[in-house]
Amino acid sequence: MPKLTPLREALWVSADVTLAVAAIATGLPERWHTTLVGFAFLAVTWALVWRRDDEHVRRSGLALGGLVIPGRLDAAHLLRDAAVACAWALGLFAIVAVPFFFGWRAWWAHVMPRTAFSLTVQPLDAVNEVAGQLFVIALPEEAFYRGYLQSRLDDAWPPRWRVAGANVGPGLLVGASIFAVGHLATVHLPTRLAVFFPALVFGWLRARTEGIGASVVFHMLCNVYSQALGRGFGVY
Repeated sequence: MPKLTPLREALWVSADVTLAVAAIATGLPERWHTTLVGFAFLAVTWALVWRRDDEHVRRSGLALGGLVIPGRLDAAHLLRDAAVACAWALGLFAIVAVPFFFGWRAWWAHVMPRTAFSLTVQPLDAVNEVAGQLFVIALPEEAFYRGYLQSRLDDAWPPRWRVAGANVGPGLLVGASIFAVGHLATVHLPTRLAVFFPALVFGWLRARTEGIGASVVFHMLCNVYSQALGRGFGVY
């Protein structure tokens, strides 16, 4: 069997994964969806990246500070990479949080049952929400879409544009589009395609920091923020 080109491999794999997550969302109990979809993304990423050589893992931005690289773990390096990733994510979130709030309010204004924000959260529930968003949703999605897929698309279309310090190319746009289609496949609402826009930011962070740590944390922050707004204003 001839070896697939990077583009054909990326499109083939992403189509298979999209069909798989759609099957999970359609044919299995809803309470299992998020966990099984997360496992699917991690399994594919392991098969195509993490079980390969260390250099390939690093080039895909999936070294996670050395956490997944065999051998002795350099704790100082891991903590430094984690701190840098969090700094990027928190800094960017501080910039977008306010405009996102007004954009979110305008988007949901027609279905918002109340205008006053009211949200009561128990500490343990908050920890569970953050942990779930971080490890079950953001990490698996970023590992597959930004770690594997965007890297493979960059192999097919080498980055050609310099955007705010990051080298990006058509792979950023195509990867964000596939990310949006994947969300539509699990919940059949056209509004799900709007995740194309934050996916551009996730992809930019991956390119700018040469890893997925910052995009994972930023992804989690965006999801938690959106959930808090939805619950606080009674939209979902």
